[in-house]
Amino acid sequence: MDLNRVTSLRAARARDDLRLAPGETVLAGGSWLFSEPQEISGLVDLTTMGWEPWTVHDRGLSVAATCTIAELMDVPAVWTASPLFRQCAEALLMSFKIWGTATVGGNLCLALPAGAMISLATALDAVVVIWRPDGTERRELVAELVLGVRHTTLQSGEVVRSLEIPIGSLRARTAFRRFSLAPLGRSSAIVIGRLDDDGRLTLTVTAATPRPYVFRFGSPPTDDELQNLFASVHGWYDDAHGAPDWRKAVTLELAYDVCEELRAS
Repeated sequence: MDLNRVTSLRAARARDDLRLAPGETVLAGGSWLFSEPQEISGLVDLTTMGWEPWTVHDRGLSVAATCTIAELMDVPAVWTASPLFRQCAEALLMSFKIWGTATVGGNLCLALPAGAMISLATALDAVVVIWRPDGTERRELVAELVLGVRHTTLQSGEVVRSLEIPIGSLRARTAFRRFSLAPLGRSSAIVIGRLDDDGRLTLTVTAATPRPYVFRFGSPPTDDELQNLFASVHGWYDDAHGAPDWRKAVTLELAYDVCEELRAS
């Protein structure tokens, strides 16, 4: 879609270039930005910053905000949790053209319930690095960054720089379950389990709720424990891809499957 209110486009080369003027917003892949009318007058291109898409280091994996979904699939599958990257990416159900354009940072900032990079980052306890306009930075768990549908903790002028995934999460065993109303439909519920080396289990729920939910256990929970836990969750998402009561029931079934798989692993 043409953004017919945009009158300027700047290529960012240094951090100072990311100081936004009134009406400006940052542009990375633009797969959503160009999909509907926007109340903006200027674009600042992040892709010209020259950030490496991803970097493997001894602390884990650093993923640039401008890393595309396709580039993320090039990360070496050297960890136990590596299959989760493709599982989440394929949950987006997008064409190869979008895979080559949509960015990890954009998916996080858009903060939609079915945001698959939100599912991935939440399941792996990833931290988002945020550049502030005053030259400082802050770090926040992705599970805490997303507050609701299209609602994050990002303040005016803040820019997502990268996603940091810890090595401990990458070495953990994972189990992934997804459900939608149609075989090629938007995700209605995603449940991911992560079993760490110390036996602790992290269970995350996305797509079925307006924001990510993270539950932590000393060991894989029983079915009764899951039932009690999900009874305390309020605000199940309601849209054309599933009613709240249906999403709750489906998510519970997915959680049963995830925990059973990790118990047997």
